[in-house]
Amino acid sequence: MATVSNSAPSSFLLGVGSYVPEKVLGNEELSQKVETSDEWIRTRTGISERRIAENNQATSDLAFQAAKKAIESAGVEISQIDLVIVATITPDMAFPSTACLLQHKLGLGKVACFDVEAACSGFLYSLDVADGMLASGRYKCALVVGAEKMSSILDWEDRTTCVLFGDGAGAAIISSHSESGPKLLGFSSGADGSNPNLLQQPAGGSMRPASASTLANREHFLKMNGKEIFKSAVRVMEKATRDLLALHGLSTNDVDHVIPHQANVRIVESMANRLEIPLDKFFCNLDRHGNTSAASIPIALDEAWKKGIFQKGDLAVLVAFGAGLTWSSTLVRF
Repeated sequence: MATVSNSAPSSFLLGVGSYVPEKVLGNEELSQKVETSDEWIRTRTGISERRIAENNQATSDLAFQAAKKAIESAGVEISQIDLVIVATITPDMAFPSTACLLQHKLGLGKVACFDVEAACSGFLYSLDVADGMLASGRYKCALVVGAEKMSSILDWEDRTTCVLFGDGAGAAIISSHSESGPKLLGFSSGADGSNPNLLQQPAGGSMRPASASTLANREHFLKMNGKEIFKSAVRVMEKATRDLLALHGLSTNDVDHVIPHQANVRIVESMANRLEIPLDKFFCNLDRHGNTSAASIPIALDEAWKKGIFQKGDLAVLVAFGAGLTWSSTLVRF
């Protein structure tokens, strides 16, 4: 059963920030690397381009840039942050955590740091976890980051997957001790681990450690059953949204904005249709970024915020799905 929460006290969103690498990989250029075309990609996914990190840029470097912007946006001092959570499936290394590496790069004190691995739902899972830790009273101000270097795990010979993803990072500062920003009203998170083969990186873990065989079979790259993922994504994001709204005595008519996981424009369109929420209430930037996994929601949130689309009193739903399968939704009152 999914976990749904509206327990008080809720946290407040003090500021957000995002970063994407400078290098742009457009569909035309990609079609020179793999058998595909701009039309094929755009009509099936809505993606026109994506950002690709340099070889010497690690996930923690992307996270660092986004975190700095979020801290500046929030107007907090580094010394006020006492919790760091990084959501990623592309950590710098298996251990130590990317959060620990980010802590050092930012010059933070010896505060609690850890990573969350919930794939594309990771940022919202991390917000949920951070909110709970802040509610305990033992922490006051959290830095939550979603950061991915998806290009590092893509098979550039597989046109069904390499066209979909990009690199980037987004971050948020939340606090339960300040009421100066949008309020995080509640969360709905869940998972179904019964069919991990739908979306996975088969090798590199304890079940299939790196070997000559796993390398030869290209098992260290992302593998996905796109058709089944599509069907599951629409279903679970709809349910996560409805469950959370119902908990707060709200309906889809009360929703002013939806920030969905940026995976495929067809998924967004199908979700809008099933929820009976006008498509113009959905913020999308996947045409420029592709699927940045755990970075998807915070990058979109930051861009939407900077565009000034949120008005005081607006209700926004942030909702995502990812490998696992995982799903999560967050309700924000601006």
